[in-house]
Amino acid sequence: MTDIAIREFADGDWPAVLAIIDEVVREGETYAYPTPLPPDEARALWVEVPPGLTVVAEVDGRVVGTAKMGPNRPGPGDHIGTASFMVASDARGAGVGRRLADWVVDWHRREGYEGIQFNAVVASNAPAVRLWRSVGFEIVGTVPGAFRSPRHGQVGLHVMFLPL
Repeated sequence: MTDIAIREFADGDWPAVLAIIDEVVREGETYAYPTPLPPDEARALWVEVPPGLTVVAEVDGRVVGTAKMGPNRPGPGDHIGTASFMVASDARGAGVGRRLADWVVDWHRREGYEGIQFNAVVASNAPAVRLWRSVGFEIVGTVPGAFRSPRHGQVGLHVMFLPL
């Protein structure tokens, strides 16, 4: 996939985004979301309102990934951003996550954030940990056994940080 376009989420994207969310949540390996996740709850968790933003990644007009971003905490913590990412299984390994990651980091810089904190990166999610480290994130702590992986049992959740 060489031409990956990132654009703001539109209401018409919801069926495609929901399909990605449903697939990722059912896999049970990367998000601490309940399964099944009803569509209204999925939308409330994923579709951000300002100052946050939700985007989609498209290849040839098909939504293959999505990300949401915004302040990690309100009030005195709103100078540090956060983000979450999901990529359709048939688009993984093709640069979609990297393209979304670069776009999200640039967005946080443009919006004046001083850093980006990921609160819960599943330690057994090696592709995500590798991607975030390659972007410049560091693991600043790990909560041992905080995530129940169907494949790996109880694994840690990393807190990762990138200063901007």
